[in-house]
Amino acid sequence: MFGWEDIPTFIVAFFVVLPLVAFIHESGHFILTYLFGGKMRFTIGRGRIFFKRGDFEIRRIYFLDAWTQLEKLEVDNRWSHAIIYAGGSAFNLITVILINSLIHAGVLQPDLFFYQFVYFSVYYIFFAIIPVNFGEGHATDGKEIYDVLRYGTEKGPLE
Repeated sequence: MFGWEDIPTFIVAFFVVLPLVAFIHESGHFILTYLFGGKMRFTIGRGRIFFKRGDFEIRRIYFLDAWTQLEKLEVDNRWSHAIIYAGGSAFNLITVILINSLIHAGVLQPDLFFYQFVYFSVYYIFFAIIPVNFGEGHATDGKEIYDVLRYGTEKGPLE
């Protein structure tokens, strides 16, 4: 049952844990793009720009969304694009495995923060890999992986 005493926990989950999970997810895309010799814009949030440094920016409504946009890629083929699309979910999965391993090893104590982190990470993974079009040229990572492997890089939004 959700009560008034749960409000601080909800605030931490919504304004700290969820943006952290989104940051890790988008970092997966960003780091793999870098490994393939690419350049990518990395944005956290919506609205007006709050902080900007190079190709990284944080917007005022930072907890609402996160996304990356590829600008160029040296290793430019369907497999590199598919791996970049899968990178976000892979990084979320790696952090879930890492946190659970550290808890089982006794390095980290079980805590609600870690429970929420794992929950949101699994949520991100699940909804990222379902192949769905959102409309207006937006699709999940799973749909983009399917499209780029089936049709090639010319059909992907990374272009």
